[in-house]
Amino acid sequence: MSAPVHPPRPSAPGGLEHCPFWPTYGAPTVQFVRGSGSELWDSAGRRYLDFLGGLAVVSLGHAHPEVAEALSRQAATLLHTSNLFATVPGAEVAVALDRLLGGGGQVFMCNSGAEANEAAIKLARRWGGRGRHVVVSAYGSFHGRTLATLHATGQPDKHEAFQPLPEGFRHVAWDDLDALDAALDATVAAVLLEPVQGEGGVNPASTAYLQGARRLCDERGALLMMDEVQTGLGRTGRWFGFQHHDVVPDVVTVAKALGNGVPIGACWARREVASVMAPGDHGSTFGGQPLASAAALAVLRVMEREDAPGRAHRAGERLTAALRALPEVESVRGAGLLLGAELVAGLDARAVVADALARGLVVNAVRPTTVRLAPSLLVSDEHLDEAASILAVALTTVADRTGAGEHGGASA
Repeated sequence: MSAPVHPPRPSAPGGLEHCPFWPTYGAPTVQFVRGSGSELWDSAGRRYLDFLGGLAVVSLGHAHPEVAEALSRQAATLLHTSNLFATVPGAEVAVALDRLLGGGGQVFMCNSGAEANEAAIKLARRWGGRGRHVVVSAYGSFHGRTLATLHATGQPDKHEAFQPLPEGFRHVAWDDLDALDAALDATVAAVLLEPVQGEGGVNPASTAYLQGARRLCDERGALLMMDEVQTGLGRTGRWFGFQHHDVVPDVVTVAKALGNGVPIGACWARREVASVMAPGDHGSTFGGQPLASAAALAVLRVMEREDAPGRAHRAGERLTAALRALPEVESVRGAGLLLGAELVAGLDARAVVADALARGLVVNAVRPTTVRLAPSLLVSDEHLDEAASILAVALTTVADRTGAGEHGGASA
């Protein structure tokens, strides 16, 4: 099999004839060198509006001064000790997360969403014991790229290249309570769900589904685990996506928004659930280390002061209205500032994304007909309106080129 073409620029330093990275992300077309708030600049000095937020990571915008100052101060104070010892910022982050999640829990600190979900899976197996280790998740879900979280991910096309995957995972139809009911036999330790499937196309769960999942887990003695890696910490207009549905999970995973670009993740669990883990059962060399924790602590303080969930709700309503007014948008899904614009038949989301990028707007295609938008939770009204205007031109351009876009405006 021939190697994929991966041009050296803009990924490689000058003079290198090949890209220094694995070709796992495709050939990049833009190299960003600087950011501020919702704006980015590339190596040619061109400005862009960032409405992808590093895949819903840059929650407060680029180069937020309080996060930068916290990182600088911590870098000059203490970088690493290992988890054999306590540090101040790590403990403060854990306490803050527990408070935002309602209290009564304990936190495992790690480096990413995949690690947080991996910890949740191990916790479920420890909770269930031998013979009761199956984790049930939904088709269309995305939970990570480690071998275990990949198998928890309900996208079989992503599985095949890496078979055999670890056993103990089962998938059911999304938002189908009867299918979930039928899957919960005596081997099931936990159900792992996203309140909104981000990578699956920005598909929100219904309240009836999540409340039903809670009831079924209670009846069968299984854990309800919520993957809030993309939806957590204000993104959907509440601190956590499950809070829209009046359910209380047993385990919650977070990452992305927590560090505003600094790698950090966490797995929270009710104290009686977390208590099944013993010293040596799990670990993470860099998990919760002082530098990342200092950034996370600064992020949480800014989020609370600025009422990030409230701002995301209000900005999301404005952006949703602007998207629904576009003739090439069939519908808008999501919550807060995690939105998916479903395009009319015949429009290729990838072509729209590429045209938008050429015009200075960063978004991405999560499905062939779905454009995802996940800007900073602190995005301004002016940037919301500018982004909608750029996207409108990109949609019209691609529609005119392909003959699509004759359906009219969007539905709710």
